Amino acid sequence: MNIDQQLLDIIVCPACHGELKVVDPELVCQGCGNAYPVRDDIPVLLVDEARKPA
Repeated sequence: MNIDQQLLDIIVCPACHGELKVVDPELVCQGCGNAYPVRDDIPVLLVDEARKPA
């Protein structure tokens, strides 16, 4: 996964506005736990596409 660090510094979870951490191959919210997929190095920050925490 090759996402620009400047982008990672400014994007937040669309559900709770929590910090996102890279956990290949996803971005995982440190607040609510939603995991957002990354497709072709582009984060898909849609709540409907997120994998919910167990």
